[in-house]
Amino acid sequence: MPRNLRRLRPVVAVAAVALAAAAVATPVATASAKPGKHLVDVQLLSFNDFHGNLEAPSGSSGRLVTDHHIDPATGAPVDDTVDVGGVEYLASHLAEARKGHDRSLTVAAGDLIGASPLLSAAFHDEPSIEAMNQLGLDVTSVGNHEFDEGYKELQRIADGGCIDDGDGENNQNSCAAHEYAGADFDILAANVVEDATRKTILPSYAIKEVDGVKIGFIGMTLEGTPDIVTAEGIKGLSFKDEVKTANALVPKLKSKGVKAIVTLIHEGANLPKEKWTDPATGTVHEVNATYDYTCERGGELVPDSPIVPIAKNLDPEIDMLVTGHTHNPYVCDVPDPKGKSRLVTSASSFGRLYTETNLKYDLKKRDIVRSSVRGSNMLVTRDVAKAPAQTELINTYKELVTPIASRVLGTITADVTRTANASGESALGDLIADAQLADPSTVVNGEAPVIAFMNPGGIRADLTAANSPYGEAVGDVTYDEAFTVQPFNNFMVSLTMTGQDIYDLLTQQVTGANAGSHKILQVSEGFSYEISSSGPVEGSVMLNGEPIDKSASYRVVTNNFLQGGGDAFEAFTRGTDPYYGGLDIDAFSSYLESSSPYTPGALDRITGTH
Repeated sequence: MPRNLRRLRPVVAVAAVALAAAAVATPVATASAKPGKHLVDVQLLSFNDFHGNLEAPSGSSGRLVTDHHIDPATGAPVDDTVDVGGVEYLASHLAEARKGHDRSLTVAAGDLIGASPLLSAAFHDEPSIEAMNQLGLDVTSVGNHEFDEGYKELQRIADGGCIDDGDGENNQNSCAAHEYAGADFDILAANVVEDATRKTILPSYAIKEVDGVKIGFIGMTLEGTPDIVTAEGIKGLSFKDEVKTANALVPKLKSKGVKAIVTLIHEGANLPKEKWTDPATGTVHEVNATYDYTCERGGELVPDSPIVPIAKNLDPEIDMLVTGHTHNPYVCDVPDPKGKSRLVTSASSFGRLYTETNLKYDLKKRDIVRSSVRGSNMLVTRDVAKAPAQTELINTYKELVTPIASRVLGTITADVTRTANASGESALGDLIADAQLADPSTVVNGEAPVIAFMNPGGIRADLTAANSPYGEAVGDVTYDEAFTVQPFNNFMVSLTMTGQDIYDLLTQQVTGANAGSHKILQVSEGFSYEISSSGPVEGSVMLNGEPIDKSASYRVVTNNFLQGGGDAFEAFTRGTDPYYGGLDIDAFSSYLESSSPYTPGALDRITGTH
């Protein structure tokens, strides 16, 4: 059980506020306004989807597109990229950006923790919250990943205290460096209600005051959070409509004298391809969009993006939206219900960007001058000095995590990647599914699963033979590398499904909520089928060479995210006799140890196109 679960903070009645969903009002350091000056400058710095990336992320996760050029060898356009991200650099950039701004606030839009690298996840993401404290975050909304370990754990993350977790016994260790003190910033969850009390699990809004400027922040996650997190993590909670929730809070804020309102919401937009003109030939190519293309340089949000109807229907009294979730960069105008311009921003992910928004605040009207609001996404380049406090924090936890992270599990003879073929199958997906099928923890009453299913979105990195973060031999796979592939700490679950359920499951990969963006489940050895644009080809679904019988029952294994219907795979919820085993990362680690050296095989489990 957590120790010191409710820490008293130096803000009046914060704990009571969290339960009653009232406002958190936190004055910050101020400078005096000049007498008679009614319009003053305010700076908002914002980011989202940090996901515990304390160290500079590597590979494509640590780059952004800045331009394009033609490859002379192929004649095709190629992305120009820059290495960005890392909390040491983010903190330095934010500190530099604040210079000359007497009225500055720093805010975020969720997923600051969860799906994190081992350096943060091994300590229940306490290091990431400490890093956010150091870089001066004032307020954030929750995101879906803040619920990865359940909402009680989220409340502990906010308020402080330690977990008695066996001192690293299960590769996690709370309060490893010191007593965890909690977040110095406000974490808001306006649309997350505990069913038993009908109160929000954390405050709904916060009011920040700086030198005569008073701004209210409403914080929410997406209403669809239950579809993309484990059912156990949100048991007993309801996730309310974003527009109705925020609009109902506007009069409450106005009654407290707050007319300037910003919504922090963990929902986002999809982006189009960029139409790039080759300066030498005038030929127009469709390319990956640069970080500032949408909407600063002509790009537009995809019209059916989830955030668009929300932005269009939020109360006109709300002055701007800071968004997230899709990991896309954009600074756009989505008019409010009265047709008035309103800024909507997102700063990519992993601390690679921050958004700087500058605006005028009318001290007489106590409101933001909407026409003055200007935002721009700024690269978190690595050509600045690292923030010393962040470096010290990283070094502390790197030393503490090394015994866990550096343990070699086994070897691979070649890279094992997430790259899918035309049918949607990947070598790494095959490896993980096989590991889940082999996991003995889900065998119950002597009955072992015969099919494993893995969601592709849960595979977060490749296994690269040449990667040697601890100086290990080429091909060696450490626990750190394995965890980076599967960072969610999901539980393995076995359950019984009918053959018809399995057909329906495979159909849901390309229909319904997944019709626009297909999600092809990775499957274990011995199971095969042919996929089409409407689902599995009739009669092609086979187990060990025999057709699946729709009226028969089969024991399958998956993670508890999918078992709860995550990613719109409703067919899993029809499964019976569920039995919970160990963690997915443990199954993966054990399989790597027992199957070493591992060589990826042919991608022949899924055929066809979709």
